Amino acid sequence: MVRPKRNVQIMDLQSAIKETAWKQIAEYGTSSLSLRAIARDLGITAPAIYNYFPRRDDLVTALIIDAYTSFGDSQIEARDALPLEDIIGRFIAIGVAYRQWALLYPQRYQLIFGTPIPGYQPPLEQVYPSGARSMSALVSVVEALRVKGRLKVENFPQIKPGFEAGIEAWKKFGGEVEVLSISVSILIWSYVHGLVSLEISAGLQSFGLNGDELYMFALRQMSKQFTTD
Repeated sequence: MVRPKRNVQIMDLQSAIKETAWKQIAEYGTSSLSLRAIARDLGITAPAIYNYFPRRDDLVTALIIDAYTSFGDSQIEARDALPLEDIIGRFIAIGVAYRQWALLYPQRYQLIFGTPIPGYQPPLEQVYPSGARSMSALVSVVEALRVKGRLKVENFPQIKPGFEAGIEAWKKFGGEVEVLSISVSILIWSYVHGLVSLEISAGLQSFGLNGDELYMFALRQMSKQFTTD
């Protein structure tokens, strides 16, 4: 009876540490994240946190993985809400879900897609699986267009020599698809990322209170740019 109760307590404390970390990030920025400050906020000793996260960077890595996982869940759920044959509908849906998630969790979005944290090097072997999965919904839609002969990308640039290993690593966690589909997805992501990042930083105020109309216009234009009838 004692051991299960202890496990529950451990999970609660770990979640509390992460939630307090997100609050710190929202208020002071990621670079100010401090394990000792988190311990003070939670009313616990610093060694209690070190049992879970020996270093600040270990906590940052855990937050990044959680953010990628949440983002990936939202993308996959949006895609799977529509039937397989509705490829364009799926493309628009995951685009809408991308923006919705970013606006709902701006700190999480900035942590995984924003400015790198000074002095922090993410351990790719830990972060890559959740990162690749988070983009798998978009890549799968682009791959479906390619398979159907509807992907319009004549003379698309080839990846640079030396990056083949990265593509193969992506396939391991994101799904077996053609390199072209991954490459096109990266370009589409860069368009979407630019718009969403500008909106989060209040860079689209000339389009009203929010970027709804501009964003939907961009999604529709992209669906036309990369697809044939």
